[in-house]
Amino acid sequence: MTQKRKILVTSALPYANGAIHLGHMVEHIQTDIWVRFQKLRGHECHYCCADDTHGTPIMLAAQKQGMTPEQMIAKTHTEHLADFTGFGIAYDNYYSTHSPENKSHSERIYRALKANNKIISKNINQLFDPEKQMFLPDRFVKGECPKCHAKDQYGDNCEVCGTTYAPTDLINPYSAVSGATPIMKETEHFFFKLSDCADYLKAWTSGETNGRAHLQPEALNKMNEWLKDGELADWDISRDAPYFGFEIPDEPNKYFYVWLDAPVGYMASFQNLCERNGLNFDDFFGKDSQAELYHFIGKDILYFHALFWTAMLEYSGHRAPNGIFAHGFLTVDGQKMSKSRGTFITAKSYLDLGLNPEWLRYYIAAKLNSKIEDIDLNLNDFIARINSDLIGKYINIASRAAGFIHKKFSGSLKDVSQSTLIKQLTEQSESIAQDYESREYNKALREIMGLADLVNEYVDANKPWELAKQDGMESRLHEVCSELINAFKILTAYLFPVLPNLSAQATAFLNVEKLDWTHTVSTLPENHKINPYNHLMQRIEEKQVNDLIEANKQSIQAAAPAQTPTSDYAPVAEQCSFDDFMKVDMRVAKVLNCEAVEGSTKLLKFNLDFGFEQRTIFSGIAASYPNPSELNGTMVIAIANFAPRKMAKFGVSEGMILSAADKDHNLKLLTVHESAKPGDKVG
Repeated sequence: MTQKRKILVTSALPYANGAIHLGHMVEHIQTDIWVRFQKLRGHECHYCCADDTHGTPIMLAAQKQGMTPEQMIAKTHTEHLADFTGFGIAYDNYYSTHSPENKSHSERIYRALKANNKIISKNINQLFDPEKQMFLPDRFVKGECPKCHAKDQYGDNCEVCGTTYAPTDLINPYSAVSGATPIMKETEHFFFKLSDCADYLKAWTSGETNGRAHLQPEALNKMNEWLKDGELADWDISRDAPYFGFEIPDEPNKYFYVWLDAPVGYMASFQNLCERNGLNFDDFFGKDSQAELYHFIGKDILYFHALFWTAMLEYSGHRAPNGIFAHGFLTVDGQKMSKSRGTFITAKSYLDLGLNPEWLRYYIAAKLNSKIEDIDLNLNDFIARINSDLIGKYINIASRAAGFIHKKFSGSLKDVSQSTLIKQLTEQSESIAQDYESREYNKALREIMGLADLVNEYVDANKPWELAKQDGMESRLHEVCSELINAFKILTAYLFPVLPNLSAQATAFLNVEKLDWTHTVSTLPENHKINPYNHLMQRIEEKQVNDLIEANKQSIQAAAPAQTPTSDYAPVAEQCSFDDFMKVDMRVAKVLNCEAVEGSTKLLKFNLDFGFEQRTIFSGIAASYPNPSELNGTMVIAIANFAPRKMAKFGVSEGMILSAADKDHNLKLLTVHESAKPGDKVG
């Protein structure tokens, strides 16, 4: 056994204005496996997390739901924790950033940074929504990235190139709240002088501070890109009222930006745990701490953790993390999660349909390694791998042997400590441990399933069902089945970090009080009695996965305003006046080109000739026209004076094409005779 370590581990804090989905689960499963492994090895390891609860999005979402922010985040906290608990995520503390501990730590860190000359104030010009009469937070301004020119990027960082910037740097910005073009207004803001921290951050990210790497190679390369040119900008840490968060000390109507107090939430959650369990906070966060601190995060928030958070810790008198482990995104069947396809799968829907959460834990683990790579949930592979690995290989071992042990030998085992088969399994213990330690879960599970294959080959070679029929072979049958039960115990110990619930059931069957890593190198003693075997896990059926996809499609539809139609057609909308109708300018337009929109399953992109000008219009009718180029030359009816609309990342739609549902409820374009001319009025 290695020397006992003291470790604090965190997962990134899920934001409190949305449901937990399977993308969240990748990170929390990855973290939970690592924590469980450390505890299995006998180390002191604490796992803390919390809901990220502050910011304008929370404030606006609560208003829409007719409740206070405090009520909304309390409700969300209960829902989030239920989802995570359902997937076996065993936090030592799951807390909230809207807590007295977080307020205290945030104010203390701010004052320490200020005393260390790392906080300055500036009068800045900030974007202001003239319709909503509010300053716009970074994430409520969108526009073109000033560096790579990607469209529809948020106001704090570009999701395409990773650059961070001020929202005022965006090209052609617009308000994500109202769609209005924001105006400039002057206001006083407070800044963390990140530019002063460049030398320290270069040393820390490279490992020069203590001779060890703190980041993955891909992450270090990204940090070097940001650090090499001395382009670190001072970081705006304040927001103007109205805002849901902590007010900055001595600065009325000024609030901490959510990204300041969110990572401090790691401290707050641990502080709360310390107060309940008698732990010493400074042993883990103090400047001279010898404990280990690790953050598991998504690759999209690497900049905030490796630069902002690390510098905040250093210059407020705390220790920096030992490691920041970033992971990639989750795709489903090779594509980003999609609400329209039903693959934006919520954790709750998975659990509510009765799918075993450990199926997903195993599948995710089998895909994860230490690199920053996206992983894919291939639904057909998901079914095949679980049924093959867990049912066909692992559980099969116990089910083959347990019946004979009870029928022939009263549930008692022979001593098989000298078995060649058992030796082959136990000698892989440190190799598998190293795979878990280095987060190479896919490699660990390949090794474990390779051992399961070895055991099943032993089953087939010795055929206990035939030994049971042969006279004089009882001793050999007893030995073989005892070997299989002990092999199952060793594999169970190897799999425990990934499959804690299944392992607990297997432990009860094995009549072992508790598994730890020593069970990977030991055997059960002579005459140890096992309990009767009950089936441990069901196979996945294709219908269960299909039901999951369908349920998530329905959940999207259910989110729309409820209506009670009186026929097969949509209900009549609110009445409009004749004057309203007369404002609509309907014109004939010729389709010059029609094509599918990359990244969308619904939209078609039309280039239309109105006679007096050409325009681009998007229409959500792709399902009715699988070969969109066939529409070229068609005369359609379009609204010429419809206000332009931003279409997420696809561009601006400069009008609306009219369509109607046929008897099968498929949308079809309203067309006119080819003799009509572009620009002719309709109606």
